[in-house]
Amino acid sequence: MSDATNNDIARLPIWLPQPQTRGGLPLLSALCQRQSVRDFTDLPVSAETLSNLLWAAFGINRSANGDRTAPYWRHVMVIDIYVARADGVWLYEPKEYVLRPCCDLDIRADTGVQDFVARAPLELIYVAHGERMDVAPEERRLYACVDTAFIGENVYLFCASEGLGTVFRGSFDAVKLAKLLNLSDRQFVTFVQTVGYPHR
Repeated sequence: MSDATNNDIARLPIWLPQPQTRGGLPLLSALCQRQSVRDFTDLPVSAETLSNLLWAAFGINRSANGDRTAPYWRHVMVIDIYVARADGVWLYEPKEYVLRPCCDLDIRADTGVQDFVARAPLELIYVAHGERMDVAPEERRLYACVDTAFIGENVYLFCASEGLGTVFRGSFDAVKLAKLLNLSDRQFVTFVQTVGYPHR
């Protein structure tokens, strides 16, 4: 276990406000405004907006059975969302609307090769649990990437509705990210998605 992870044991989780599950732009209006953005300000995203964003991405929308806002492979939950910010990396737990500390380092610059990744306030890192997937190893990445794409599109539509910018990215050092996140050898990063306020 890395020193950064050891230091995080004493860090407290961040309890997010309960997300708003109503409102926003009509779907067709959000689709009209959906776009990729690669020029961000460093303006922080509020706790309320972050909670709404993460719920829209892959939160629980049917509490009776714990089903999510995005579909997932064979009804097996394999994707976790890690949130990289200036104050470290946090693992989103949708049942409790909480961010659990993962790493106390600012790793945003390590999430991609473009300059803007270090400046935008949020990097969503999508991590798959290969050990939960009862298929051949070469198929795991395919199915995990499909699940991640569903989540990523939810993020796009939320951002379009709320005046945020986002871009879904596949250019990153997967080995380095896995080490920074202290992932097991059966977990892997599928994609990263930058979120922030665009320059107007």
